[in-house]
Amino acid sequence: MEIRTLRYFLAVAREENMTRAAEILHVTQPTLSKALKALEEELGKKLFHRHSFSIRLTDEGLLLRNRAEDLIHLADKIEQEFISLDDISGGELYFGLAESYQIRYLARTIRDFKSRYPNLHYHITSGDTEQIADRLDKGILDFCVLAELPDSRKYDYLAIPEKDVWGLVMPQGSPLAEKEVIRVQDLEGLPLFCSEQAWNEEIRNWAGSHFSRLKLEGSFRLSYNGSLFVREGLGFLLTFRHLIDVSKESGLVFRPLEPPLETALYIVWNRSQAFTPIAERFLQQLKASFFTADGQQPYLT
Repeated sequence: MEIRTLRYFLAVAREENMTRAAEILHVTQPTLSKALKALEEELGKKLFHRHSFSIRLTDEGLLLRNRAEDLIHLADKIEQEFISLDDISGGELYFGLAESYQIRYLARTIRDFKSRYPNLHYHITSGDTEQIADRLDKGILDFCVLAELPDSRKYDYLAIPEKDVWGLVMPQGSPLAEKEVIRVQDLEGLPLFCSEQAWNEEIRNWAGSHFSRLKLEGSFRLSYNGSLFVREGLGFLLTFRHLIDVSKESGLVFRPLEPPLETALYIVWNRSQAFTPIAERFLQQLKASFFTADGQQPYLT
């Protein structure tokens, strides 16, 4: 199975049209059709439902698309790594980021680093811990930010100086908006939005014996999407402080949980990672930014 053939397959899967895919790939349609037929024969599975004016993926085709996307990303990353081996002024870095206000610490480090290496190009993927940890394990990412303590047997990591504070986002007119803090009893019976991972871990531990009386109305991987449902009066959002606009004009308010619930974040990389020169330099920049001479992790200003 060739990388070129997988690129052909992904183009057809994306365009759902053989003619358009051939034009984008700058190959003839017979060449493209022949390559895809050979791929189906090699795998022993039908990958497309072919119609008069469109093409749709079969279940087997959907599976291959997911795997092929990872393989292509990894192949592109390997190619860029070798190109950048002799580039002392830049290169490619790949990050996977959890959703957090504390990402600003990483952004500041990238800003300072890019001032020294102006030819740096960085790529950002966002998602929950499961998604980005999987991409880190596959070698697609150089660094990621996780909202849980990493496994020290697999990863090296730095703790981000501040922790995220949990609270409840609600409409300004809600009776709960009159409270300074939100206790678990306040949440009983309410339609709640939260990420599925946090619901089953942080919120479950915080709520303790009251957890069974809490109702998860819907789960969101991005807090912003959850806030739109709150605006429409569909429920209340459990999320980190600073992720949602709660200015007076927003119509929303944030109230912290009581007892306080905080989540630490970590910048993580594989212990067995073979870094490119630019990634190795960036790691040194991270350590310099996050540690003082006495080995303590300061707050960045």
